Amino acid sequence: MDGAIAQLGSNDGRSLVRRAMQAITDHIRNKSMRVGESLPGEAYFAVELGVSRAVMREAFGALAALKVIDVGNGRKPRVGAMDGSVIATSLEHAVDTAQITVPEIWDVRRTIELRTAALAASSRTEAEAARIVELAEAMAASRGDFAGMTRHDIAFHDAIARASHNALFVQIVSSFGPLMEVAVPSAWRTRTTEEERMVVIDQHRAIARAIADGDAAAATAAMDAHFDASIGNILQGMSQTRDRASA
Repeated sequence: MDGAIAQLGSNDGRSLVRRAMQAITDHIRNKSMRVGESLPGEAYFAVELGVSRAVMREAFGALAALKVIDVGNGRKPRVGAMDGSVIATSLEHAVDTAQITVPEIWDVRRTIELRTAALAASSRTEAEAARIVELAEAMAASRGDFAGMTRHDIAFHDAIARASHNALFVQIVSSFGPLMEVAVPSAWRTRTTEEERMVVIDQHRAIARAIADGDAAAATAAMDAHFDASIGNILQGMSQTRDRASA
């Protein structure tokens, strides 16, 4: 029996559910389990930990919500895969409750995306480079269609993160998606002329071209220039959206 499980009955002031959650994650770590491998069920842990099935049901449910485990009807729970949606939910909650601001998130995002652009230029495959270029051109073809441009814009940045070949960057960048779905269309609406929209599209093309050329310095500089130009538009667009909502 794992040491953490054997000690679950000690009275350390933590709730049974929280302690049961810790015992499950300790089990995964101590057994060196990997994504997709099956875990023992609620009944096993209830017996081993000396708690009720109700406690284990709550513990399993909480870990499933955090994507630590994957549960489904009619099959054993499995070790879950890392999922950026958990980070996204936390970010949205933090913004909604005024714990952090959108400018703070965009500042962090800028720092991360400069690095992913450099890594993508150094590590991308030919197929990944072609996909990034394709998405930049899809944005150009969709100009005027805010929904289409937003979809391609989000996919563009996700593709760069994937081309960095750093799994954590992929999840962090994907966690910005829900906020981008709100911010990006607002920003595009502040670009009222064709010339203004083409500037942004050309910035995405420059990033894509630098990555395709394997030029990490140029990719970083192009991403930096893109954020210099876009952050003000994003914040202006979101401000206008709030003003209309409160009018």
